[in-house]
Amino acid sequence: MDSFLSRFRNALVLVGLLVVQAIGLAVQIRRPVESGAADSRNVTLARSWVVGLVSPVERLVHFAGHIVRFGWSNYIDLRNVRQQDVALEQQMAQLRLRQAALAEDALQGQRLQALLAFQEHYVASTVAAQVVGTSGSDLSRVLYLDKGAADGLRADMPVITPDGIVGKIRDIFPATAPHTAQVLLINDQTSGAGVILANTRIRAIVRGSTAGQVLITNLTQDDRIKPGEPVLTSGGDQIFPRGLPVGTVQSIVPDPTHQPYTILRVKPAANLFQLEEVLVITGTEPKLPAGVQAELATAAASTAAARAAAEKAVAEAAAARLAAEQQKQEEARSAAEIVADRLPSLTPPAADPSATAKPKATPGTPDAKEPGGAVPRPLPTLHSDRYSPGATPPASSLTPGGAAPPQPAPPPQTNPEP
Repeated sequence: MDSFLSRFRNALVLVGLLVVQAIGLAVQIRRPVESGAADSRNVTLARSWVVGLVSPVERLVHFAGHIVRFGWSNYIDLRNVRQQDVALEQQMAQLRLRQAALAEDALQGQRLQALLAFQEHYVASTVAAQVVGTSGSDLSRVLYLDKGAADGLRADMPVITPDGIVGKIRDIFPATAPHTAQVLLINDQTSGAGVILANTRIRAIVRGSTAGQVLITNLTQDDRIKPGEPVLTSGGDQIFPRGLPVGTVQSIVPDPTHQPYTILRVKPAANLFQLEEVLVITGTEPKLPAGVQAELATAAASTAAARAAAEKAVAEAAAARLAAEQQKQEEARSAAEIVADRLPSLTPPAADPSATAKPKATPGTPDAKEPGGAVPRPLPTLHSDRYSPGATPPASSLTPGGAAPPQPAPPPQTNPEP
């Protein structure tokens, strides 16, 4: 037996190492996750040990790289620039240094102001963290942060930036690495978030793909959805607060494997491939903080005052318009009176009350009128109706070429008194 072990010692050690490596790979391999299934909360002991051993090394490497970049950019690379600055006039150098300091302070103040305003308006409390490592695999989109359970981080906490959402906390390591946390990005194939399209108000779910893209695959064809439409979080997943920017719709193509659904490709609002600092939302409130409510009340009061001022301005404009129209009418009336004064023949003369009364018209004349009316009375006929029935003799009593039969005498004309 001893001779066998001594003879095949190298081969047995190699086989043992291969077995241990195979077991480690089998433990660490990612099992397929069913669609819609909840994320597992179980972290294997080997994985926890590996993360606990690797995370300090990653932090040290990241810190060393930062020191090297800082030294290169602020000392070695600026050697020639400093030599040129020495040759310049002292006054010009002081002015440039002062201008550079003021510009840097202004940019830093703007960034901090935007970050603080973002915290106050969307969430109750956040923890700023720095990215110290990645998964190193194209099939797994995860990041490692320098904050963990000791800093108040828990699983499923949303991770954001001022530009948009990034992902959520997947795993923490309270025993081996209390200052390390793993973030699952939204472009990972096992991630998901509830969203709503800003313009059409259609709810959907964004998922990652194996190629690192953010997709929406649970919508049918809708002509209202156009490229460039903003995508926001809906709050339905109980992870991300409502209203955070996710990205914009980049393209819309039919899904060849799941008809009649479509594939909406979303461009993330945050740059997921160049992340350095992020914010982890550690607490939310159902209502806005007191400071924000006071700001909203002040804004509402100013808006009401502005609306009242606008309504007053509109009323004054309407009154001024009405006054202008009345003035135009008065000017037009005055012009007509002036024309009437200058051309008196165009208007009939006024009645003279001292004039003698018009004599009474005799009945039967054209000026005769009814006693109580304004319609004139018709005059009597001058000749009688010759064609009245019985006034003409029959044709049998007429003689050709003879004299005309005598006509009856017309009745005497009388003018009855009115």
